[in-house]
Amino acid sequence: MKRIYEPHAYGPKPIRNGYWQTTTPPLDQPALQGTHQTDVAIIGAGFTGLNAALQLAKDGAEVTLLDTETIAWGASGRNGGFCCLGGGILENAQIDKHYGVDARIAWRQCEKGAISHVADLLTEHNIDADIHSKGETLLAHKPARWSMFQAHAEQAANDYDTEPTLIPESDLADHGLAGPFHGALTIPIGYALNPLKYALGIARAAIKAGAKLNARTPVTRIEQGTQFTLHTPQGKLTAKRLIIATNGYSSEDVPNWLAARFMPVQSSILVTRPLTDDEIQASGWTSDQMAFDSRNLLHYFRLMPNRRFLFGMRGGIFANARSDARIKALIRKDFEQIFPAWSHVETPHMWSGLVCMNAKRAPFTGAIPEMPGAFASLSYHGNGVAMASYCGALLADLVQEKPTTNPYPDILKSIPNKIPLGTKRRWLLPPIYAAMGIADR
Repeated sequence: MKRIYEPHAYGPKPIRNGYWQTTTPPLDQPALQGTHQTDVAIIGAGFTGLNAALQLAKDGAEVTLLDTETIAWGASGRNGGFCCLGGGILENAQIDKHYGVDARIAWRQCEKGAISHVADLLTEHNIDADIHSKGETLLAHKPARWSMFQAHAEQAANDYDTEPTLIPESDLADHGLAGPFHGALTIPIGYALNPLKYALGIARAAIKAGAKLNARTPVTRIEQGTQFTLHTPQGKLTAKRLIIATNGYSSEDVPNWLAARFMPVQSSILVTRPLTDDEIQASGWTSDQMAFDSRNLLHYFRLMPNRRFLFGMRGGIFANARSDARIKALIRKDFEQIFPAWSHVETPHMWSGLVCMNAKRAPFTGAIPEMPGAFASLSYHGNGVAMASYCGALLADLVQEKPTTNPYPDILKSIPNKIPLGTKRRWLLPPIYAAMGIADR
């Protein structure tokens, strides 16, 4: 397997102090051993692969899912748990120019549909994922950003057929949103959840429906003839159809088509010990809204139902122990700057993982041109809880060559171009981060 970060990024250390893993028992699945046959093989046991497996199994297909690590080990089991609008980072004007107005309308409705898709699954399969927050709240980190919020609110109202709420700086404390902010915009769509509880709930539902899930089974090579043969260290799996659902943890050569079509980006999160009522009151942040600030290099945070506080931000371009220590110090520094009343509060949990971007700035979900019978979905741009789930269900329909149950907007269908520099492409990140940092001042 050929990957663009150091081995450290794909090993156990970045998630050693993860919080979600302490909240729910793992789902231990066996490794694939020997020779097997299936209708559909899926590589990747995250939101995308699990949703595809569940839908395929419910449709009566024989489906086998393989993952290099354990179920939901990657971004699906270590993200911030924001089930919200997103999946791409294209502005309306960009969408209108490159895809057309109808495509933009379809895409924005797809974002809403993805959130509803997850909600339906939680209800249908009785998954308790610690849901809270009535939509998402964007906080202006400087006055210039607040001045743009009125237009943002009007656009959100049109895009999503909803009624956003604008909160001026003088009223933030009354809404439990105190901090170094200059106003807020709440879009009442979405909710926060425990992503690992959700992912494992979907995995258990898929198994119950008849899907076979295999952990600790890296696919080292894909051989294509009349069918696909997936080679693993202890066996092989032959399938009529194939789904690639590895996202930011993809390999450049499994399959070769993926090479340079995605950009893994590190993100880091810390979680505090439970806060006391006095500590919460002292900070002025009493809201249970999932929130993020208006920086390009944003911070995202939320007060969870158990009164622990989650705080996340983008990581660096290196993946090693020294870089981990630097990012740990930086995220703690930013946490204390934004919430100084909690500068004494311990943060026993801190971990990192890879989110996935691409050149077109929106996900790809569809057939792999060079591999008839193979399909892929990836690149949710840091908002994959809802969109990755939705796209996994789309893949289940596409791989069966039947009309999609949910809308399949044109934006998802377009194939991302390759990113310059190939396996060295993460070196494009420093100047991009620097430019973003300057714009954030």
